[in-house]
Amino acid sequence: MYIIIAGCGRVGSQLARLLSGEGHNVVIIDKSAASFERLGSTFNGLTLVGNSFDLSLLKQAGIEKADAFCSVTNGDNTNLISAQVAKKIFKVPKVIARVYDPQRAHIYATLGMDVISGTILFAAMIRDKIIESHFSSYLIETKELGVLEVDAKKELVGLPIRDINIPGEFLVVAVRRLDGMVIPVPDTVVKEKDVLMAVVKVASLDKIKNKLGL
Repeated sequence: MYIIIAGCGRVGSQLARLLSGEGHNVVIIDKSAASFERLGSTFNGLTLVGNSFDLSLLKQAGIEKADAFCSVTNGDNTNLISAQVAKKIFKVPKVIARVYDPQRAHIYATLGMDVISGTILFAAMIRDKIIESHFSSYLIETKELGVLEVDAKKELVGLPIRDINIPGEFLVVAVRRLDGMVIPVPDTVVKEKDVLMAVVKVASLDKIKNKLGL
């Protein structure tokens, strides 16, 4: 993929290194040339100095052929404007903006923008660790559903996934095994030391935990 990243702070530089290391073509933009030092010597992408909503600079970055545009600067306004330019003017297929302010993140998300709020995600992660260490609501952006990790106790070993699922309340979507991850089918049989990853209805969480002995 051809990916343009706006902002070479901690998040932007880490994202650029990850994507570049996976073989993607990466261009990263920042107002400060010194920020590119975070990329290290192994980064083999393109770096450009300037504003990420400057049309001429974006064209220089190759935005007209970009598959994705990510704006992760330290300013909400810059991220939202840059994302809008990429989405509305250049029609980039995948546009993501980081927004610090939770209220603004919600507003722009309802307008159809793909927005990630680190504030919301981090708060949700801490909340999950406090309330239930094996439950993650932040993985699914809704208050109705979450993801639950279930260690396969002896009562579950030998059962097919169909006998564990509860329609409308609990659905096993992945199984982590010693030899890797498995996407289960109804006939998949639970083995010893499996860890089940399931989507769960939050309102049914206590019921599910009681049934599974958690």
